[in-house]
Amino acid sequence: MALIAIAIVSGTIFYSQYLEKKIAAEERLKVEEWVEAGKLLVTDRSGVSDRLVSIIITQNTTIPIIVTDERNYIIDHVNLDSTAINDSAYLKDKLRKFKSENEPIEWTNPTNRNEKNLYYYGNTPLLNQVRYYPLVQLFIIGLFIAITLIMLTTGFRSTQNQVWAGMAKETAHQLGTPITSLQGWVEMLKDAQSDDMIVNEMEKDVNRLKLVSDRFGKIGSTPKLEENNVVLQVNNMVEYIKKRASGKIIFNMIAPSADIIARMSPPLFDWVIENLLKNALDAMEGQGSVTVTIKENASDIYIDVTDTGKGISKTNITRVFRPGFTTKKRGWGLGLSLSKRIIKQYHRGELFVKNSEQGKGTTFRIILKK
Repeated sequence: MALIAIAIVSGTIFYSQYLEKKIAAEERLKVEEWVEAGKLLVTDRSGVSDRLVSIIITQNTTIPIIVTDERNYIIDHVNLDSTAINDSAYLKDKLRKFKSENEPIEWTNPTNRNEKNLYYYGNTPLLNQVRYYPLVQLFIIGLFIAITLIMLTTGFRSTQNQVWAGMAKETAHQLGTPITSLQGWVEMLKDAQSDDMIVNEMEKDVNRLKLVSDRFGKIGSTPKLEENNVVLQVNNMVEYIKKRASGKIIFNMIAPSADIIARMSPPLFDWVIENLLKNALDAMEGQGSVTVTIKENASDIYIDVTDTGKGISKTNITRVFRPGFTTKKRGWGLGLSLSKRIIKQYHRGELFVKNSEQGKGTTFRIILKK
């Protein structure tokens, strides 16, 4: 189809050029006829019909012409703007334009060989329309292609969103049954007065599974946003990851003492922070430091997650949020993609790589509206 479209456009362009040359040649011939008819007005017209001369001169109503002498002094003109012909600057501008468009036609007075006139003429509206028609056509075709691509991209994204949402909801549905069962077993262990430490830890893990299921269940539907303290929310996730990280990892939390309030979905927002922190741990391979910085201005809240890991190459920075992209040996490459979707689509914020340097580390930034 693309080759057919290119062939049609190319054929149209070549045909338009052919018409342009043909019309230009016909217009020059008309000007030459007009000049010859004008000669007859000042020379012997024996045997020449006055009516024929008059018809030739008066039938030119479209081709603009300016007549000058050898010194470029304007002698006469036809088919110019009647409201501006008294303006010498207008005539000079038109003369310059005509000189750039067409070669002049020269006329020598037969009774005085030293007297020569030059006839400069411009293009008619018809010729200009034919000349610029291919550009207009290319613009329309380009606009059509752009609209088609946008529609295809929008349709693909819509389909992709539906797949994401369907997969997430199905995962939440599948997790629901075993989680409910595990909760029942935990309650039975409590009643049986089993080891409290084991029961408590099992309950934490079951609650964690329930939280994961709740997160997946919220993907694809509009979550309820609540006003929450960003500092407290982020700090809770840092503490959670800190307990499960290597002892060689140092965690730093830099945040104002005052509360910073933003509207968010706590389960989904925690998921984003967890993904960023886990990515930081993976990048450092068991040793280094993670610094979480929270700051604000009049309208925005900034959350930076910085690690001292291996960094991201310049070629991969633009790809890290694509579904399926991962540099890990094990992984689906969905964490950052889901995180960006959660921040952008549900929280109307931004998530991006603020900076990264290979061998020194990476900083991810979240921007939330107050």
